[in-house]
Amino acid sequence: MDRPAHMEDSAEPVDVLIIGGGPAGATAASLLAGRGTQVLLLEKDRHPRFHIGESLLPRNIALFERLGVLEQVAAIGVLKPAAEFVSDEHGAAVAFPFSLARDARDRFAFQVPRAAFDQVLFANATARGARTLQQCRAVSLRPAPPGGRALVHAVTAGAERRAFAPRFVLDASGRDTFLAGRLGLREPAARHACAAVSAPYRGAEFRTGEREGCISIHLARDGWFWMIPLPDGVMSVGFVGHPTLFKGRESSMAAFLAAQIEASPSVRARMRTAERISAVTATGNYSYAARTNWGEGYMMIGDAFAFLDPIFSSGVLFAMMAGEMGAAVAEAWLADPRAARALARRAERRLRRGMSALGWLITRINDPVLRDMFLSANNRFGMRDGLISLLAGDFERPLATRGPEFAFKAAYRMLSALHWLGLRLHPDGQLRRAMPARPRLRAAMCATSCASIRCTPPYWRWLGSRASVRFWISAADAAKPPCCSCSAARRGGCTASSATGPGSRRRDAPPRRSASSRRWATSPRCRRGRPPPRCGCWTGAARWRPRRR
Repeated sequence: MDRPAHMEDSAEPVDVLIIGGGPAGATAASLLAGRGTQVLLLEKDRHPRFHIGESLLPRNIALFERLGVLEQVAAIGVLKPAAEFVSDEHGAAVAFPFSLARDARDRFAFQVPRAAFDQVLFANATARGARTLQQCRAVSLRPAPPGGRALVHAVTAGAERRAFAPRFVLDASGRDTFLAGRLGLREPAARHACAAVSAPYRGAEFRTGEREGCISIHLARDGWFWMIPLPDGVMSVGFVGHPTLFKGRESSMAAFLAAQIEASPSVRARMRTAERISAVTATGNYSYAARTNWGEGYMMIGDAFAFLDPIFSSGVLFAMMAGEMGAAVAEAWLADPRAARALARRAERRLRRGMSALGWLITRINDPVLRDMFLSANNRFGMRDGLISLLAGDFERPLATRGPEFAFKAAYRMLSALHWLGLRLHPDGQLRRAMPARPRLRAAMCATSCASIRCTPPYWRWLGSRASVRFWISAADAAKPPCCSCSAARRGGCTASSATGPGSRRRDAPPRRSASSRRWATSPRCRRGRPPPRCGCWTGAARWRPRRR
């Protein structure tokens, strides 16, 4: 965006400019100001302002102590001793107390109203000497030339234009991704696309006893819920699912959230007397990351760099960790840019390692095998305690002490293979047969066609040879028409689609093949004139048999 030349001449020089006054920006500003650095913090809104992400982790406690805000955070929050996972499929719940974490330093965390929490951090930055401007939005940035200053333009709530010339810029703009969006660095998470809808309620059922104050993660059929207890009897309730589930809704977001709550037995039981006390908020394009989080004279921290699915409450911790690292890089840049570049590379590696450790779990959270493992909570080889350490925010354990993590991943792969053979891990820790292996393959083929994936005969043969491929059939898929009709199956290709209807050929269907090739794409039940099974109905595939040559 072009600006008048006089604005560049009158740009106010600052050492470090921070864009965004959330946890990442406020943490960096507090640390830099405490060390005597001239820092300016811009916030587009005025605190307190609404934000989701109320659940913190034990690793945050040490950061609060370094910032001097632990007592203030404790005064506004609810003590969080553990994380609870509840499964609708298993009809069971399991808690992971933070006191069981390996080498646990802090055995608790807090659930906090984010508006009040962010205000505490912002006020602390001001008290420690940072200059803060609220309702001042950054609108453009010209990167700094080597050895020079950047140029940042901002607009206040009164439409006043301001210009600043910082030596270093920390982008803590959150999901606005001020720099990543303008530099074309933002990339969506290809393996975990999701969206969320949430609202605060009063009158929901709170946990008591040993699980009082726990965050509850309810694993539902089409996604998962969070239920976070807050002060004054308020419960934050949110649902996270695949974007296609949101796009296919035929009602408002409030009605959609109510329908999802009603569809989950465990959530519905706790929400019988609950009343929504505020508007419903929705967020799409949930997970993303920038290709790199730093460059000449700038660094992206917090959600401005990357955002993960919040199922493990890692958002505030990653933001504050990145704020602390960003403050160190900014301070080093003012003294020696060459040393600061090396420090920025190490900081990015640390952040990516932590995100990768949690990302491995997040991308598999809808996998039945991983859900089975969570509900069984087996501590063989220290797997449960190692998992709790990860859930507590201990992302940077030395390689030599990560044995439980490697054991957990090895057990997951072994159980995945057994799952294909029809064996599942139950909450009591025993392996039991769930269904025969061949019907599982037939059901997977059914799920493939319903997901609008081309099920050409070569793909089916490839599917049958891949022991690691699984398909999760959602309730939305179960409501679709049958997988194929006899007439369509004999023509080759799958025709199941709510848009085209059974019996019609999809526009993206594969070309017709020879009779011998089409045998692979034709259900034996269809050839015998029997109605095909509905998607999601495992019993309909139980009589599948390969055709004799």
